[in-house]
Amino acid sequence: MKDLSVVIPAYNEAAAIQAGKLKAVVDWFHHQTIPVEVIVVDDGSQDDTAALARRDADRVLSIPHAGKAAAIAAGIRAAQGEVILFSDMDQATPIYEAERLLAALEAGAEISIGSRGLVRAGAPLGRYLLSWGQIVLRSLLIGLYLTDTQCGFKAFTRAAALDVLENLRLYHPDKMGEIQGASVTSGFDVEFLFVAQRLGYRIKEVRVTWNYQQTRRVRLLRDALRGVNDLFQIAFADLRGQYIKCQPVHASNPHAVSKSLH
Repeated sequence: MKDLSVVIPAYNEAAAIQAGKLKAVVDWFHHQTIPVEVIVVDDGSQDDTAALARRDADRVLSIPHAGKAAAIAAGIRAAQGEVILFSDMDQATPIYEAERLLAALEAGAEISIGSRGLVRAGAPLGRYLLSWGQIVLRSLLIGLYLTDTQCGFKAFTRAAALDVLENLRLYHPDKMGEIQGASVTSGFDVEFLFVAQRLGYRIKEVRVTWNYQQTRRVRLLRDALRGVNDLFQIAFADLRGQYIKCQPVHASNPHAVSKSLH
């Protein structure tokens, strides 16, 4: 495996860091043979996230509060590894599952995404219904046939990630400005994978362990409505030809999506 950058977006995550979540990530990679840098992107936190993260992370980037999507984009742009993996600070998907994503890249994928499947232990009924509804809408509106686009555990080659970022329309990094309060931007993941598929990158969906982590940042109705709105905006932008400049990097494989969910 080529040099790896691990990007962890963080907004007011002092408690999680004090609980050892970040240290667990760093310690696990120290026992691997992969040359790695761990980057925490502090998304304008109002607590001690940045100061605490500096104890364990190789680098801490601080950006004005603009939401998780902006933090991930900043981390991708700053990453120096040829492979980039991003993970949530709460470690709902344990870091050791990185082996599965990295193996998918070694096998020829350019983007590998963690999938929680359709049965998600501990998640409330509302989350199940929302997930099913998103799958149906994504398939019908933009032809994105993936079981799980929202798992906060993904890996990709740096070249693919940068290419996809520059071809985003709704969530292009240069369009995301400062916001107020917490923000769960599910539309970013959808647009990222939609554009990656349009560009012809090989996407591998890999089943990973996941434990439901309740968070005050998730507001089911609010986030569902925003996700649906983003999905329609992506579909309308596509109908208007705004993604037409996305030229497939694999002309013979424009819809290279595969799954390994067993």
